[in-house]
Amino acid sequence: MKVLLIGSGGREHALAWKIAQSPLLATLYAAPGNPGIAECATIVPLDVDDHAAVSAFCRDNDVSLVVVGPEAPLVAGLADALRAGGIAVFGPSAAAAQLEGSKGFTKDLCAKYDIPTGAYRRFADAAAARAYVAREGAPIVVKADGLAAGKGVTVAMTPDEALAAIDDCFDGAFGAAGAEVVVEAFLDGEEASFFCLCDGVNALPLASAQDHKRVGDGDTGPNTGGMGAYSPAPVMTPEMVDRTMKEIIVPTIRGMAAEGHPFQGVLFAGLMITAKGPELIEYNVRFGDPECQVLMMRLESDLLPLLHAAATGGLDAVTAEWRDETALTVVMASKGYPGAYEKNTPILALPADDAGTKVFHAGTALKDGRLVATGGRVLNVTAVAPTAAAAQKAAYQALDRVEWENGFCRRDIGWRAVARERG
Repeated sequence: MKVLLIGSGGREHALAWKIAQSPLLATLYAAPGNPGIAECATIVPLDVDDHAAVSAFCRDNDVSLVVVGPEAPLVAGLADALRAGGIAVFGPSAAAAQLEGSKGFTKDLCAKYDIPTGAYRRFADAAAARAYVAREGAPIVVKADGLAAGKGVTVAMTPDEALAAIDDCFDGAFGAAGAEVVVEAFLDGEEASFFCLCDGVNALPLASAQDHKRVGDGDTGPNTGGMGAYSPAPVMTPEMVDRTMKEIIVPTIRGMAAEGHPFQGVLFAGLMITAKGPELIEYNVRFGDPECQVLMMRLESDLLPLLHAAATGGLDAVTAEWRDETALTVVMASKGYPGAYEKNTPILALPADDAGTKVFHAGTALKDGRLVATGGRVLNVTAVAPTAAAAQKAAYQALDRVEWENGFCRRDIGWRAVARERG
């Protein structure tokens, strides 16, 4: 099977690494890729925004499956263009990708199909949103409706924070993503990420993870795209997984089909485990980053037939087997992230991969034959071990062998799971 992978981040490196292990794979292409992906795929110079060019490449090279990593090409309709040309795609249509592309769309779907989530209102002007916050008080959550690279959500602990977040959205801080705002009730509990493959009709639960959004130790500082993650999330007990499937995932799949937008791809449910049970915070329509990295480290099964089944139907005929161990990844980011940071800083050395550790490239490039950091989140140092504490220790031991002067990380990734183990 010839496969084209779209994307260039740590998530896509993890997917490429796992797909490359499949005995079903003939050739793996990637666009635009990164130096890590280049170790296990053939990088091709494709403009992924040019849907006709991507389709032509697939036809010319007998590509039988396209795996779309990031959300933006999905929201832009890349999967629709490929399917129209008879090419199988792992990823939803533009209409189904509204689950991530519009927070308001998802909240309306939840309301219509009785999916548990926080109470909310949608606003197209700042004055009405500000008045609503004044009535409701804090804590309260303000979200830019559209795609904002994981940075359009403010959990406001005071009314002033909420009002400032509303002003940011309507003043253009998130571009078109902030033209509409969703204001919703604050949910109290423990967050978890849950992943499930869908083929439009069937759902195959994958695994849980927990990420660390804030930039600083102790969950301090501004939100980021994610500073680390681990899997499984202990809060996602078998009972909680069953409830999530019955109360959230299955009604979503049925609802999307009923609305004429059957969902194919991966549903990434951001959950809050409250005193009442699981409630949906938001959906993403792609694997999480850095959650994908820990999922791929734990997945025992061949990934490729799972992705193909989601793209073509028949998920009810496949299963996913998982390692019982914990996988944990630590993000190394450029100093200054999530604010301004220097680009093209040299990375002088990386630790060698072994059976228990792997470094996934996120924001890297080769310049004059040297590895440099080009992004905010740059490396994902990942380990798998029998316990969360052992995985944490192994990941940080590997990370401390990275020679990159401009890099920083959190030093407490996995603290909840480690604390649980200690009792």
